[in-house]
Amino acid sequence: MLNSPEFPLPTFRIGQGQDIHRLVPGRRLILGGVEIPHPQGLGLLGHSDADVLLHAVIDALLGALALGDIGQLFPDSDNAWRDADSQKLLQQVLDLPSLRSCALLNLDCTITAEQPRLAPHISAIRSSLANLLQTDIRRISVKAKTNEQLDAIGRGEAIAATAIALLWTPEATP
Repeated sequence: MLNSPEFPLPTFRIGQGQDIHRLVPGRRLILGGVEIPHPQGLGLLGHSDADVLLHAVIDALLGALALGDIGQLFPDSDNAWRDADSQKLLQQVLDLPSLRSCALLNLDCTITAEQPRLAPHISAIRSSLANLLQTDIRRISVKAKTNEQLDAIGRGEAIAATAIALLWTPEATP
């Protein structure tokens, strides 16, 4: 048997995360820790700063180790998290003992938005994620897509993000 106690192997864990938030006036638009101007002055509505990309990344990391999701750790029913900086939420997740012993091998992210055009911001978002995750930027992929004017995202009413994380753990984790 390949994973027998006599010959323990490192394990690889994959997690997937996704998030969506409504665009509204009077809020900042933050994606991956980077503030981005919106042509109509819109930002994401949420209990925290509503950074959909960091929320998806958090869920991907937690999911890889079967540690629940962002809503379990930082419930919107708790005012302690009102207007919270998602970068600080990510740091709290990275400080979990189960994650401290892991290595991020790859993070693949997709942001879906009609507006603003995100291509000019991809490099800054990748750099921000690499810095926040304390990893080499070559391990971080960020893509931007539109929804071809379909549904709430396509009408410019929301922005969504997905993330897939591949982690290496030194031993089997729960």
